[in-house]
Amino acid sequence: MGTGFGPNGLNFEWYFIMSNMIGGDGDFRAEPEPDAHGQAALLLAESILHGLVEAKALTRAAALSVIATACEVKFEVAQRAGESNRRMTESLDLLHVISKSFDAYPEQ
Repeated sequence: MGTGFGPNGLNFEWYFIMSNMIGGDGDFRAEPEPDAHGQAALLLAESILHGLVEAKALTRAAALSVIATACEVKFEVAQRAGESNRRMTESLDLLHVISKSFDAYPEQ
């Protein structure tokens, strides 16, 4: 990054960091908002798994196996793509939370 000054005399580095922390709506946030498409896809996938378990079309163990496979694939893809550990961990944490949501179902 340059050492020049941006709008209103702000240092470019500081301006770049701050502009990435402020959303398009002007709200300050430390992290960018999650991707809307990703959120919708994750909610849909989790809802489908829960629906299949509730309809007894899929066992709890099978649903947990699907989630475990997703974790393995995420890990492999992240490593191949050179994804940051932080990003990979965030994804794996979400999958872990989904797997814990199946604790309410009895073993079949």
